[in-house]
Formats: sequence, C-alpha cells, structure tokens
Amino acid sequence: MPLPRIIAPALALAVTLATAPGAEPVTLTLADFTDTNGAAPSGGWSETDGVIRLSGKGGNLITKTQYENFTLEWEWKVGPKGNNGVKYWVTKVGGREWLGIEYQMIDDSGHPDGQRGGSHTTASIYDIKAPIQEKGLKPAGEWNQSKIVVRDGKIQHWLNGILAVEADTRSEEWPKLIAGSKFRDKQGFAPGKGHIMLTDHSDETWFRKIRVTAE
Repeated sequence: MPLPRIIAPALALAVTLATAPGAEPVTLTLADFTDTNGAAPSGGWSETDGVIRLSGKGGNLITKTQYENFTLEWEWKVGPKGNNGVKYWVTKVGGREWLGIEYQMIDDSGHPDGQRGGSHTTASIYDIKAPIQEKGLKPAGEWNQSKIVVRDGKIQHWLNGILAVEADTRSEEWPKLIAGSKFRDKQGFAPGKGHIMLTDHSDETWFRKIRVTAE
C-alpha cells in the first residue's frame, strides 16, 4: 500500500503521530455537545441523518468530555464566503473567554479573512502558524475531510489526506509563535487539555462523520 502524501516543514514530525494500541474511535453526535453554559444545543444547530448543520445563530458548542491526546476526524463544508472552525484544548481563559487552538475552515478565496492568507486560511493553526499552499482544499460547497492529531504536545492538521501544518507545543518555537499571535496576552491559553469546540462564525456550515479516538 502506498504511503499517504506528506508535506511538512520539519522532519521531526513528518509522520502521523501514533495512537495508543487498542484505542477505538467514537462517533460524536450533537448530543455529545453543549453550549458554553452546559445547555443542550439549540438555535441554529440541528442534526439530520448524521449531518450536523449550523444555519442561523446557534452559539459555540463544546464537548462534554475533555481531551488531551487524541485523533479527531470529520468531514465539513461551508457555503461561498463561509467561515467556521474546530477548536481543541478549549478552556475558559481569564474566567470569561472560551479559547483554544483552532483548525480554520474557511472559503480561502471568497471570505475576507481567508483572503488575508497565511495563518487565516483553511487547515492553519489559526493566527499562529500557516499551512502549506498545496493542501488540497476543495471549493466552497464541497465536502472536505479533515483530521487533527494531538500526541504528547505535538499537533498536526491534515486536509484531504495531506499534512497541512504541524507544531510542537512543548518546543522553544511555540511561545514565539504565540507571542506573534492574537493570543499573546491570553494567560492559560491551550493548556494541553480541554474541550473540542464547534464554532459559530455566523455562516452556514455542515459537519458529518465526526470521530474522536482518545487515549
């Protein structure tokens, strides 16, 4: 079997991070999430035939479970000029803001933020580290396959089978990346464990086949 296509800036992480033997994936449904106040999803959030849809204001959703080392896989699409994202290691920072590392999901060519390029494009570590350019993004309105792999502080963002960006949050590089981001003054940001979040950026978004394998 041919090896998956891998494009990465550093050799140290240039393979899929290993998952603990025997770990089994769990499919997440809307019932596995709450709003940030602990209430059931409402408003614009709905689920039909295994597809979670955000249409209209619904607010951010977080998993009932917190995760440290995990693999998260899902399929998603946004409409033209759409914007959304999946966050992880989400905690309440400063007693008021729910923040975490974000896997950006956006119409790169149609949304103003995506047009900024770099760390604001799809599969980026949002506002922290840019993905590679040849990442295989499908146009707005088509389904994409994404994966986040987190293992012992190392993180990888995959898009349609391609390793788009990676980082080591325990390295000397990570504080420098945070210092150059909008999170520089957010004490306690991304502490290494937290919730997974489906975000609400006020644009219609579809999610399906959300599966998490935790250690």
